[in-house]
Amino acid sequence: MIVSVMPMPGGAMTRADVSEAREQLATSPFLLVDVELSEGTPPPGRLPLARLLGLESAELAWLGQEGESARAEFLGDGAAFVVPAIEAGQVIHVHTVVTERYLVTVHWGAARLIENFTARFPNERPPDAVALLFLLMDEALETYRGSAVQALLDVEDLEDEMFRRRQPEQVYRLARLRRTAALLHHTLLPYHRVTEETVTRRMMSGSVPEERQRLVREYQRTAGLVLADIESLQEAARRAFGSYSSLVSADQNGVINRLAIVSTIFLPLTFVTGFFGMNFTYLTDEMESAAVFWLLAVGLQVAFLAVALYTLHRTGLWRRLRDDEGDLDGD
Repeated sequence: MIVSVMPMPGGAMTRADVSEAREQLATSPFLLVDVELSEGTPPPGRLPLARLLGLESAELAWLGQEGESARAEFLGDGAAFVVPAIEAGQVIHVHTVVTERYLVTVHWGAARLIENFTARFPNERPPDAVALLFLLMDEALETYRGSAVQALLDVEDLEDEMFRRRQPEQVYRLARLRRTAALLHHTLLPYHRVTEETVTRRMMSGSVPEERQRLVREYQRTAGLVLADIESLQEAARRAFGSYSSLVSADQNGVINRLAIVSTIFLPLTFVTGFFGMNFTYLTDEMESAAVFWLLAVGLQVAFLAVALYTLHRTGLWRRLRDDEGDLDGD
C-alpha cells in the first residue's frame, strides 16, 4: 500500500506512512490523500482501510474493498463515491471520501487518472475539498469521453475501409468496438444515475451554496454530453454492422444474378439433352439425320442465346449488373 498526501492549496504530493496520513487527516484544514493498493492485497494488519486512516464511520467499511458497484451517498458532513474511469481500455474504480477538510482517494495499482487530476491544480486552483471532488469526477468523465470519441473515429474509419475493400476480419473489429461501446455505457450509466439522484436530492434541501450548485450543474452538463457521445458510438457501431450486412447481401445478390445468367445460357442444352434422351419411337425412327440433330442441338442453342442477349440489352439488366460489380470492385 502506497499512501501519498498533498496539503492544499499549493502543496506537493509526498509519500507518507499510514500513521502520518491519519494524523494529517485529523488536523489539516485542507488535504488530499491518495492510497494506492496492490491487486488482491489486503491493507497491512488486515484492518479496514477506513480505520487505518482514522475514518471511524461504520458506513465506510467498503472503502478499499474490490468489487464495489456504483456508489454515491452522503454521510453526515461528508460524502462517499465509487467513481469509474477508463484506464488503458479497462474500467477502474476510484473509491472517494470527501468532507469539508479533505478528499481521500483509493484505487488499485497506479492510475493516470490521479496524475491528470493533480496536474490540473495549478490552473483550476480548487478552493475546497468539494471542488476537488468535482474536479476528480470531471476528469473521470473525460476518460470516458476520450475512449468514446476514439472508438467512434475507429468505427468511421473501419466503415470507410469496408466500402473500399470488404474483408472478413472487419466484422470482428466491429464486434470489439461494439463491445467497447457497451462497456462504456454499462459502467457509466449506473454511476451517473445514482450520482444524479444523490446530488439532486442534496440540492433540493436548499442548503447548498451557489458556487457548489454551479459545480453540480457543470457536472450534470458534462455527464450528459459524455453519455450522448457513448450513445453516438453505439449508433455508429449499429450502422456499421448494417452497412457490412448490406455489402454482404449485395455480393450475394450479384453472385445469384450471375448464376441465373449462366443457368439461362445453358438451359437450352439441358432441354436438348433431356429431349433427345427420351426413348420415343418418333425420335428413334424419324430423326436419324445428323443434320436434324445439329439443327436442333446447335440451332436452338444459338437462337435462344440471341433472344436472351437481346432481352438483356433491351432491358439494361446486363449493364446494371456490370455497373454494380464495378462499383463494388472500385470502391
